[in-house]
Amino acid sequence: MSRHYRSLPPLNALRAFEAAGRKLSFRAAADELFVTQGAVAQQVRILEEYIGFSLFQRLPRGVALTSKGSVYFAEITKAFDTIDQATVQLLKEPETVTISVTPAFATKILLPQLSVLTTAVPHIDLRTVATESIADFDRDQVDIAVRLTHPPFPTSFETRLLFKQKLVPVASPHLIGDRTLPMSLKYLRDMPLLHDSHNHWPRFFGITGKLPGAVFNQTALALDAALAGQGVAIACQAFVQADLSAGRLIQVSESDLIVEPDYYLVRKRVTASRKNVDAVWDWCIENLVTT
Repeated sequence: MSRHYRSLPPLNALRAFEAAGRKLSFRAAADELFVTQGAVAQQVRILEEYIGFSLFQRLPRGVALTSKGSVYFAEITKAFDTIDQATVQLLKEPETVTISVTPAFATKILLPQLSVLTTAVPHIDLRTVATESIADFDRDQVDIAVRLTHPPFPTSFETRLLFKQKLVPVASPHLIGDRTLPMSLKYLRDMPLLHDSHNHWPRFFGITGKLPGAVFNQTALALDAALAGQGVAIACQAFVQADLSAGRLIQVSESDLIVEPDYYLVRKRVTASRKNVDAVWDWCIENLVTT
């Protein structure tokens, strides 16, 4: 049967032995560890009883390591140095903050502002997970999530509304050419339509059934096709606002469609605040909320 524990001497005894071995004095070791000389002597005796041989020769003034004690001290010192170096390295490493977002949100909103975020919140490693799946905050080690959801929310979660889903039809100016804008819905239906997994076009036109056109499994891919002049996509206005402002896309119809649920910023409530997670959360509220 495998062993699931380490056969280690008492760690307090090892600390006392290591300090006494460096100082060659129980008194000096006691001063370093902020305990009494008797406490150091007792811990050393506990260690000697545990391993079965003497580690020190007790002298009138101070102590001296035995031959076995010298060998053991050298190895324990290496082990303490390894622990010390690992701890120093860990404290130097930036804290990782994981944010889970939908692929469209990642491509169209978060990534274009990533350099601004990392400048505003330095000394962190921001880990972005782009997925449509619902985040399991504990299993997936997610700190913050952006999701399509709606109230009521469990009391264990903190939420903030980012924006509602206002859907608009958009296309590349190269595709539109000299066509008259805004288009009527009847004229728009004759355009090459680009579909994503949400399939909002039928609802936009107030019909049931399937409409022709290329189908993509992600909104971001449909928008990329629209930017390439392949057709007209329908997407949340927040996702296309930058492209609309830059003239890369144009809204081809005055009609829009409000759908639910809405985009929310979500995180678990915790008893101990994490400074960097709080900083990313606050940045998202300040820069991404458009309601």
